[in-house]
Amino acid sequence: MELRQLECFKAVCQELHFTRAAEILGISQPTLSYQIKLLEDELGVPLFNRIGKKITMTPAGEILSKHSGQIFRSLAAVREELGEWRNMERGELSVAVLIGELNELVSGLLGEFHQSYPKLRIRLHGAEDVVEPLLSEEADFAVTILPIHDERFVQLPLYEEDFYFVARRDHSLAARDQIEFDRIREENVVMFPRTHRCRQLVDAASSAKGFSLQPRIETTTIDSLLLLTRSGAGVTILSKTLLEMSDTRDLCMIPLTRPALTREVGVVYLRDKYLGAAAKAFIELIGKQVGALKGR
Repeated sequence: MELRQLECFKAVCQELHFTRAAEILGISQPTLSYQIKLLEDELGVPLFNRIGKKITMTPAGEILSKHSGQIFRSLAAVREELGEWRNMERGELSVAVLIGELNELVSGLLGEFHQSYPKLRIRLHGAEDVVEPLLSEEADFAVTILPIHDERFVQLPLYEEDFYFVARRDHSLAARDQIEFDRIREENVVMFPRTHRCRQLVDAASSAKGFSLQPRIETTTIDSLLLLTRSGAGVTILSKTLLEMSDTRDLCMIPLTRPALTREVGVVYLRDKYLGAAAKAFIELIGKQVGALKGR
């Protein structure tokens, strides 16, 4: 079994079309077909069903696709490690982050990280689900809510945090030490849209209490959310880390109880993917930033 044959096999798996796969590889379609036939003859099983112009993978093809993916990831890891050995500052780092408050946390560190790695190209993916960019290898690692119930990923906890009731300092509940979550149903609420994980956590708690949260205003940015709260448009519920990143001197932040809303944030990456020096440095920087915020 030769690497070139596996490259041909991978291209056909991606395109499910021999002609398009040949064009991507820069070879003729007969040459591609011949390489696939050699591979099938060596393995003793057909890898593709050929029904007219339609191509699908056989069960044997599915098995080879899974294992060949690991081979190509290992080869990519070799190239990356060798590249870092030659010059630790070159290359590309791609990070997937949940849209919303975690995006705010990570994007705020890009300037500092760029100063340490000025020749490194950095891409930040805002995603509602970080699994897909990780599986497609568009991202080296992701910062997201844990746990992810998938054995293909390594999960590294970064921190746990609570959520707080946030309102103007002249709000009738501002002097309380804590607020029962049920009380939120009596308030005008401003909140992130349903696609944000912060909002989903609050919605789940509302549902468990037997009511549906109906925000007066929904907005996608933390700045507008805090501005609306300051204006008296309503109250909101936000994570402690996000509040620590913002100027909240004119607002009250009160712990929630029954239930207390908490979550764990961490780093996730493919188990068989090499995590490069730049990725490790960025993860370390995130940990330091969180530690600094909690030390305030």
